Amino acid sequence: MSLPTLLTPTADPGVIANGSGLPGLAQLREIVGALLTFGLVACVAALVISAVVWGLGSNSGNPHLAGRGKSGVLVAAGAALLIGAANAIVTFFSNVGATI
Repeated sequence: MSLPTLLTPTADPGVIANGSGLPGLAQLREIVGALLTFGLVACVAALVISAVVWGLGSNSGNPHLAGRGKSGVLVAAGAALLIGAANAIVTFFSNVGATI
């Protein structure tokens, strides 16, 4: 029994990523780089504010406020980790996808 023609594997179409195919690509890279910087600065601000909230909550005996501060510190640190690793993450999955 043979497979229908729609389900048979096809040849590689030969399409690859093109770094110069779109006008404005250099400007888009500049904008994304600026967004990365903005995101990291926002993470630093969030980390400082969360640490202050954590300290105030701990010193005032308010466990809810201290817990919120701890959560904020973890979220800000995780966001900074993801922002900093964004290029590596995308490159890794792009390379994995290219091998499929």
